[in-house]
Order: sequence, then structure tokens, then C-alpha cells
Amino acid sequence: MKTVILCGGKGTRLREETEYRPKPMVPIGGRPVLWHIMKIYAHQGFKDFILCLGYKGEMIKDYFRNYLWHTCDTTLRLGPEPAVEFHTRHSEEDWTVTLADTGEETMTASRVRQIEKYLGNDDTFLLTYGDGVGNVDIPAVIRQHRASKKVCTVTAVHPPGRFGELALGKDNTVQGFNEKPQTEGGLINGGFMVCGREIFSYLPDDPRIMLEQEPMQRITAAGKLGAYLHEGFWQPMDTFYEFGLLNRLWSEGGAPWKIW
Repeated sequence: MKTVILCGGKGTRLREETEYRPKPMVPIGGRPVLWHIMKIYAHQGFKDFILCLGYKGEMIKDYFRNYLWHTCDTTLRLGPEPAVEFHTRHSEEDWTVTLADTGEETMTASRVRQIEKYLGNDDTFLLTYGDGVGNVDIPAVIRQHRASKKVCTVTAVHPPGRFGELALGKDNTVQGFNEKPQTEGGLINGGFMVCGREIFSYLPDDPRIMLEQEPMQRITAAGKLGAYLHEGFWQPMDTFYEFGLLNRLWSEGGAPWKIW
């Protein structure tokens, strides 16, 4: 089963980093957030990836084209018979990565529509965003999707709060401070979706359409959109604050999405 990752957005709310590189290449602990997402999937047995490229997609192509250069110690022999020796191994040697140019200004529905030809005979595929990490049980999402016979199953998550939460006591004395808690109320689509081939019948041939708008609304109206409730960790990287938060969790050895 192939994993499709949307990697084409401009990440305007993270302009400090994305002015110079695509959002999926913004690093956590020295590795792109895209690498972290792929590791989450690969650890659970899903190692065949299709990346929908757009804004500065050539940087993602370069990263994978030169993956050994980026990840291994190297010895170069110069002269008339040059040679390269890569010394260290990595656990990504059995990954397959398809890099698909889907247009710099294209919206998400068209990006997904364009990669149908790379799915082969698969009747189901995985789909997520290139900027969110979580300790999601992907096989469990697949099992629910298949049992429900929906067109698409999204992973429903509690959105993280945008600000620290204060607990006030008498005379407005702060009795508790919870930095960026997850909201207990509403749920949002956290990505980590499972889609049946039927989803392509809902995707118009129009680069201006967002998957999350008209297509998802039509699937919902047909009663064919399911949701898997994830109560564990989930965190997007939409802002510079969240970039710092994810890097701090990683550097402190407390990254909940590191399941590998």
C-alpha cells in the first residue's frame, strides 16, 4: 500500500523558515519534518511513498537524490580514477520514493488527482500532510476504514492550543500553567488518512480546488467519510513557535512521535 504525502504548500505562516525551503524540509533535530513523517509510516511497514511536490520541490528531489551524501560518512578518491565510498548504513535502504511534480500553485485536490497513475493496481492508499507528526496507529486506521467501507477515513485529533493555558485562583493568582495543551473540545482532521480508489471520482480536474473543501463536503454528504479517533500525540508545524516546540521535544529525548 502506497503512502501519498502532500509536500507542495508554501507554509506562509512559517515564513521564517519557508522563504528559503519547502515546508516539509524544515528540520526537526537536523532532519526534515518530512523524514520524520516517513519514518512513522516506514516503522509500521509502509515504505512505498509518493511525494506530491510543488513550491521549491527541487529541494526535496535533491535531498533524496543525494540521500547517501546527506546521511552517511563518506570517503572520496580524487584523481584520474575517482571513487566514492559510503561508510555508514541507514534503515531507509528499502524505501521507494516517487517524486511527482504537481504544480507550484496547485491546490490539494488536484495534487492527489495527479498521482493516481502511480498507485498501480492498489485499491487503497494512505494520504497525509507534509507538516504534521503523531504516534498514530496506522494499521488501526486501515482496519477501521476497511470495516466501514467508506471512501475516505481521516484521523480525528484534538487541536493543540495556540497559547499556554493559565489556571487562576483567588485574586487572580496563577495556580497552574499548562504550555500549549491540546483542546478537549472539538476535533479536526489531522491527516494520516486512508482513501479508497473511489475518492478520485470526487476530485475535479481543477487546480484551484482544495481537497478539504468541496470534495470532502461531497463525500461527507454522501455518508462516505469516516473518522478514526486518535487520542495520542499529534502536532502540526504551522508556526515558528511549533517549529521550536518540536525541536525542543526532540532535543530533550521526549518526542512522542518517535516510535521507531
